[in-house]
Amino acid sequence: MRGGQYQVMLLLQGLREKGHESVLLARENAPLWKNAKAAGHEVAPARVLEVWRRSRAFALVHAHDAKAHTLAAVAARRQFVVSRRVAFPIKRTASSRWKYRRASEYVAVSDYVAGELRNAGVPGERISVVYDGVAPASVTKDWDPSYPVVALRSSDPGKLEGLVAQAATLASVRIEYTTDLPASLRQASAFLYLSSSEGLGSAALLAMSMGVPVIASRVGGLAEVFVDGSSGLYVQNDAGEIASAIRRLLDDRELALGLRAGGMARVAERFSTEAMLSETLRVYERALG
Repeated sequence: MRGGQYQVMLLLQGLREKGHESVLLARENAPLWKNAKAAGHEVAPARVLEVWRRSRAFALVHAHDAKAHTLAAVAARRQFVVSRRVAFPIKRTASSRWKYRRASEYVAVSDYVAGELRNAGVPGERISVVYDGVAPASVTKDWDPSYPVVALRSSDPGKLEGLVAQAATLASVRIEYTTDLPASLRQASAFLYLSSSEGLGSAALLAMSMGVPVIASRVGGLAEVFVDGSSGLYVQNDAGEIASAIRRLLDDRELALGLRAGGMARVAERFSTEAMLSETLRVYERALG
């Protein structure tokens, strides 16, 4: 389960609460499949024939990743909407151009991603920016500079784990690498989120919602998540600059508490689940004419 999968779960729940029937097509027995079934949602395999067969019974199809986009373009028997979360440029092949012409509307996770869609030739009037929603989370009870600095454990080279280690050494701090971010954030002095490319940065949003100050790379859509100095700290991907930001945060309690409050306020203002749901429904309405 990564950011995109959690957003699908939030959307399924929100649609159900609004009285809209939906079915999830997903990879069999993958974490998203299991989580959706456990929550009582109808789930079926994400296959061409399944899309072709089931789509006729629904008003709209929503594709949430590149593979789903292809399935919808080939087999959907209704209008379809595509979410795009990644920051890398879109291919300019003939098959890609055909696929991108097929969708009625695009949901971009950030202004940066919306720009990449426009660069690929998608008309701006078919693109809507809908930021991720953040589910309510338990706020950490206090802030303590003795708590570890938390960073994601990832096999993705774009998450710059080596640079995290270099900066930690320069700052003389302990890094807790995690694959269970909500648990690790319950006692964290900061969340260090470095990336070479990012569509938005849902992990940073989770940390902010839990009252953990965030230090993040100023790249892609991640640069839209908070306001530098008031709800988080942005850095260039330079070990010395990152180390300085870590030390500045840990050595200045007033700054840390200000970022903690500012981050929570920023999430409540701009990244609520209700805003995500209402904006997505508006996209659906446009797609349906």
